[in-house]
Amino acid sequence: MSLSTAPRSERLHIAILGRRNAGKSSLINALTGQEIAVVSSVKGTTTDPVYKAMELLPLGPVVFIDTAGLDDEGDLGELRRKKTLNVIDKTDVAILVVDANYGIGKFEEEMVAVLKKKKLPIVGVINKVDQASLPDEIIAQYSEKWGIPFVRVSSATGQGIERLKKAIVEAAPLEQQDIIVRDLFSPGDFILLITPIDKAAPKGRLILPQQQTIRDILDGGGIAIITKEDNIKTTLDALSVKPRLAITDSQVFHAADTAIPSDIPLTSFSILFARYKGDLKELVKGVRAVSKLKDGDRVLIAEACTHHVQDDDIARVKIPRWLCQKTGKDLKLDYASGTGYPENLKDYSLIIHCGGCMLNQKAMKNRIKQAVDAGVPIVNYGVFIAYVQGILDRALEPFGYKI
Repeated sequence: MSLSTAPRSERLHIAILGRRNAGKSSLINALTGQEIAVVSSVKGTTTDPVYKAMELLPLGPVVFIDTAGLDDEGDLGELRRKKTLNVIDKTDVAILVVDANYGIGKFEEEMVAVLKKKKLPIVGVINKVDQASLPDEIIAQYSEKWGIPFVRVSSATGQGIERLKKAIVEAAPLEQQDIIVRDLFSPGDFILLITPIDKAAPKGRLILPQQQTIRDILDGGGIAIITKEDNIKTTLDALSVKPRLAITDSQVFHAADTAIPSDIPLTSFSILFARYKGDLKELVKGVRAVSKLKDGDRVLIAEACTHHVQDDDIARVKIPRWLCQKTGKDLKLDYASGTGYPENLKDYSLIIHCGGCMLNQKAMKNRIKQAVDAGVPIVNYGVFIAYVQGILDRALEPFGYKI
């Protein structure tokens, strides 16, 4: 995967935050060297978040996000604020922009508190230093109080932009998990991938989790063998060496479980991504709630992206069918797609979430945390499907887990 083609979900997310007219849009233009965001002296020019992917060495692929001012006002301003707060949930590094003309005040104090509660690394920017200046002692006072660095910048002249990039690199988290499967095999091992091509698959290519898993196998020195679900036996018979691991699309879990001998470990792409993007233990814990559902309970089926609903859509058709068959209960099902959850999250007895391939790790972990904080069990598609088909224990064996 090249730096120029890395999907947004795999890039470090750097959000530019601050008051209206603090120069956030000018700053993203200066950082990227392009006129990405509309710049105006009118407050509230930025309405929707603006994303720009680029390479920031030595971090590699990143995405900068320009946001609406969190001090926006009125009904429309509140909608803009909510979109900015949604961005914070997927942010890896926060850039807090301060207008040198107005200085640091209560707004910035409250903003830092929000970001620290999210445990985000913060880089402070004193912007528009070509127009005004803040005394060194004031900047030093807040830098010490909040434990964050400040960089003086002029988006107009380019002053301080390179120093700001270095500060972002120094603040970036190093612990981001980048292993999908390569810790489960040794170099030279064969890995069998069962990849059905259904209506939801993009024409001419594999879906993103399958692409990323193949790349991770290659990075680990493994040998990827790829087949569809109706050719599993033929593929196994043709191999002179038994695969170290088999990975299947969740929707054909039952067929894979039947065709693959019990001495070959089996799991799914979705379960791998539950571990890679989120919290596999929490999602396995959440699936226990399925057996406790009662008539009238509300279940939320959540997807991270929007797409055209297919005839046998997994969220709208298959999961409701499997849920009904497993529980035998009269449940109320709601659906959410896109950037967030409904506000009434505590009304649900269970959340069944997609694999999150279009979310970055921060966003997926935040979605799981939101559910846990609301006291609502959460499970992802892969864990849920393996559970309702009675093969979750086998699917968790490669990770040493049991239901």
